[in-house]
Amino acid sequence: MSSFSLLDVFGILTFVLAWYLYHRVVESERAREQSLNGMMDLYRKRWIERLHEREERIFDTQVMAGLQNGTAFFASTSLFAFGGALALLRAADDVIKIFADLPLGLDTSRAMWEIKVAGLAVIFVYAFFKFAWSYRLFNYAAILIGASPSHIPEKSIESERHSKALAAVVTDAGRQFNRGQRAFFFALAYVGWFVSPIVLILTTIAALAAMLHRQFRSASHDAVKELVRSEKED
Repeated sequence: MSSFSLLDVFGILTFVLAWYLYHRVVESERAREQSLNGMMDLYRKRWIERLHEREERIFDTQVMAGLQNGTAFFASTSLFAFGGALALLRAADDVIKIFADLPLGLDTSRAMWEIKVAGLAVIFVYAFFKFAWSYRLFNYAAILIGASPSHIPEKSIESERHSKALAAVVTDAGRQFNRGQRAFFFALAYVGWFVSPIVLILTTIAALAAMLHRQFRSASHDAVKELVRSEKED
């Protein structure tokens, strides 16, 4: 495998197409009412509405701190993963020899190895930017919580405007976080290319099936969907 073959091209196209289609399906207006991510956006808005009804907002700041900490963890993890990819580039000759000595005899050229590792590094850079922006948006949301109007028994125009803006920022932060996590899942699928393009296709299909199952067929999805359905009936 000294250069790109047609099978390599087909494998990469399958990988890119799967990522793009998943993004389009999960984030489409139609799927937002059915996907787990979409239904959680509904409860983000519900949370912000309830926030303005509470006089004490210690609970809300704790929730926000938890979201920020989780996002910061993934942002730092993506940086470590990017550093690992750079280390693989520097140790290309040694790693290629190790691959050649494996039972499967995975022979690859230095150029192909560098292309594959560079692609993996790009994915982790993309993930970092998504997590970093999500973290920043959660910071903005925390500031907006601090600037929320004082508790008023009845909703005012000011509180409604503030709720709308705060809900939009929190929802966007959650969406950026989801995109960063999505990059992690597809990065795991991408590793299959280091074995062969056929393995890349198989790992891409497996990752896509797993993520679609979690969004539309998982136990968590069913539980939240049942909650939404019961609230609509009430």
